Amino acid sequence: MRLFLITALSLCLTVTAAEAFSIGNGNGNGNGNSGVFNGNGNGNLNTGLGNGNGNGNGNSGALSGNLNGNANSGLANGNGNGNGNFGFGNGNLNGNYNTGTLNGNLNGNTYNASGNAGYMNGGTGNVGAFNGNGNSSSTSGNDNTGAFNGNDNGGQYNGNGNIGSFNGNFNGR
Repeated sequence: MRLFLITALSLCLTVTAAEAFSIGNGNGNGNGNSGVFNGNGNGNLNTGLGNGNGNGNGNSGALSGNLNGNANSGLANGNGNGNGNFGFGNGNLNGNYNTGTLNGNLNGNTYNASGNAGYMNGGTGNVGAFNGNGNSSSTSGNDNTGAFNGNDNGGQYNGNGNIGSFNGNFNGR
């Protein structure tokens, strides 16, 4: 009985700690939609490290990509949200009410000289956060939308055209 109670308490503490810290949740949501009222309200109210990055980007239409990446806490949350949207009222109110370090940066921007919009993007044509970095060829890690896409690829033409999060990485090595 004592072993059962200790195991149950340990499981409860593990689940509670995992829910409270929430590593890697809410990344790359609400991207690449067309139409009206698409991609809104994703990646909000997460706690921990790496939450809320790359949300609400590359949408076309009216009122898409709004209210993403808000109320996150931790380190480097809420970056690269609401970028590269076309239409009426897109890319507003992103990256607000974050706590911690490097939160709420580079939100609601247009494309730069490399064709990227967002935070910490490499390559060309990337929208969101942490896309297209560390590739061995200029033909890899391009035209990604979301977060953590098209990174650390070897060879050529790897990790391109991904939508979402954690896609097209570590190919051709």
